[in-house]
Amino acid sequence: MKYSIPLLGFLIVSCFSGSQAENAFSQYWEEHIGLPQPPHWLAAKASPLSQHHITMFMKLIEENELAFHLHSFCKMANIACSTNALIKNTMDDTTLPPIAQWNEAKLKYEYPNETPLSIASQGGLPYFRESMVKEGGFMSIPDLRDPMSYKSFLPRPLASKIPFSFAHIEELKKLFGVVDELNMDEYIQDTLKICEKSPIQGVQITCAISAEDLIDFVVEKLGHHVRVWSTESVEGSYMNVTIGAVKLIHGNQSEPPALCHSQPFPFQVYYCHVLQKVKVYAVDLHTQKKVNHAIMACHYDTSTWNPNHLAFKLLGFGPRLIEVCHWINQNGVIWTKL
Repeated sequence: MKYSIPLLGFLIVSCFSGSQAENAFSQYWEEHIGLPQPPHWLAAKASPLSQHHITMFMKLIEENELAFHLHSFCKMANIACSTNALIKNTMDDTTLPPIAQWNEAKLKYEYPNETPLSIASQGGLPYFRESMVKEGGFMSIPDLRDPMSYKSFLPRPLASKIPFSFAHIEELKKLFGVVDELNMDEYIQDTLKICEKSPIQGVQITCAISAEDLIDFVVEKLGHHVRVWSTESVEGSYMNVTIGAVKLIHGNQSEPPALCHSQPFPFQVYYCHVLQKVKVYAVDLHTQKKVNHAIMACHYDTSTWNPNHLAFKLLGFGPRLIEVCHWINQNGVIWTKL
């Protein structure tokens, strides 16, 4: 409570902090990545907090005072302390059904998936064969949306103060004011479980809880000279589309790409894994209104996948027998070496 006056002062200058934060992110990018600037949608995820905000909120966390300023913190940091505001932005399009719950299966190759086929195949195929994507053909596209698409990263100094661990989940929920929030509670639990599970053999993983963590992981695994690929929009979700141009953009299976999936969490978290024997395609999805330039990943080594994985249930084969492809969802990103 004693920090109310300083926080009021910070609110006055907060309108100037967004561009400063984005510039700081762009600077870190330029120092580590051999590209002139990050994609605009990724740069927009930079924390809007100024250095003054960061210092003050770190002090509040250290002194267990953040709960008294939670509303200001969540608003100024553009994070989701409940499932209301940021989920609402995604759900404003009433022409689409609720967010699909089977999207997280993309991260659980070694686990079975209990989603009924009748639900998984509603509105589009979440998994498919490479041969099914041919120019001039038709395809039913699944939900491409990120359930919490508008949240920002926390700055690394502040993110390091967050108890990002399933062992401290109650402390974490208390910190973000998650009380009787069933959806947010499930999001937090699922993300922490995914981030703490042991990787399957030959896969390198991380959960990046800051923009700097994301860049550092990419540089460590792929080097400084990379290319960035992402699906342009959610256009085509739950639609039958016409397949336009199909272009192989990464086919060197000896140089594995890094796939990073946006996780539902109060602030921006990416689950990233470097996978062997993956091809990446750019595919034009033609809807009645516009064209979506989508990214498709095809996994050619499914030997360690669970035989009961949803992909095999849908496609009728098992591990090692087929390649499995899927679309990269909104805010997902693939990094490849130049």
